[in-house]
Amino acid sequence: MEYVNYLILAVTVLFGAGLTFFSGFGLGTLMLPVFSLFYPIEVAVAATAIVHFANNVFKFGMVYKHVHWPTLFRFGLPAMGAAFLGALLLNFMGKQSVIYSYVLFHKELSITSLKLVIGALMLFFALFELIPKLSNWKMEQKYMPLGGVLSGFFGGISGHQGAFRSVFLTKTGLSKEEFIGTSNAIALVIDITRITVYATTIFKLVDFNGIKTPLLIGIAFAFLGTYFGKQLLTKTTIKGIQRAVGVLLIVYGVLFLLGVF
Repeated sequence: MEYVNYLILAVTVLFGAGLTFFSGFGLGTLMLPVFSLFYPIEVAVAATAIVHFANNVFKFGMVYKHVHWPTLFRFGLPAMGAAFLGALLLNFMGKQSVIYSYVLFHKELSITSLKLVIGALMLFFALFELIPKLSNWKMEQKYMPLGGVLSGFFGGISGHQGAFRSVFLTKTGLSKEEFIGTSNAIALVIDITRITVYATTIFKLVDFNGIKTPLLIGIAFAFLGTYFGKQLLTKTTIKGIQRAVGVLLIVYGVLFLLGVF
C-alpha cells in the first residue's frame, strides 16, 4: 500500500508542477491532500511548503530572464508585506471555526468562513478569464499593488496566493514568457516571506528524519514536471493560459465552497 501512495504522490506532483508552470497556481493545493496520506496534517503542510519553495527556486533558474521587473516591484513588494501580515494572522487565529461539516466517501469535510471567501473570490475572478468582453480587458499598472495585497494576504493566511496573482498578471499585457517569469518571481518572494513566519512552527512540529522519502519524491517529481512544462512553452499562447486559469479557478472555487480543500 505504501508503494501505491508513493506512485500517487509522484503522478500528482508531476502533473501539478507541469500545470502550475503555465497557470501559476495549483501545485500546493494538489500536494497537501497527497502528503496527508503519509503524515499528520501539520507535517503535511510543512512538507508541502518545502516542496513548493524548492520547486519555485528551480523554476526561477529557468525563467528569470523573462521577469518583468516593474510589475514584480509593483506587485511583489505589497505582496510581501501582505503575506507577512496574513501569516501572522494565521498564527494568531489558530484553528479556524467550522461552519458546517459532513462526510463524503468516508472522509469528514469541513466548511469554514475562510474557505467560503476564497471559493467565492475564485469564482468571481474566473469571469474575467472566460467571458470574452472581460478577458480582453487590460489592467493598468497602477492597480498592481492592489493585486499584490490580495494575493499576498491570502498566500500568507492559507497558502493560496497563486490564483489571485495569476488573475491580475494575465490582465497586464505581458507576453506568456513574461507572465510565467514574473509570476514565478512573485511566488518565490511570497514563499520566502511566509516560510520565514512559519519556520518556528514547522521546526517544532516536524521530525525531518521521518519524512525523507516522500519529501524527496515530491521535490524530484516537481522538478521533472516543471522541466516538461518548460518544453511545452512554445506550444501555448497567453490566451490559452487565460483559459486554463479560468477553468482552474472554477474547479478550485467550487471545491473550496464544498470544503474539499
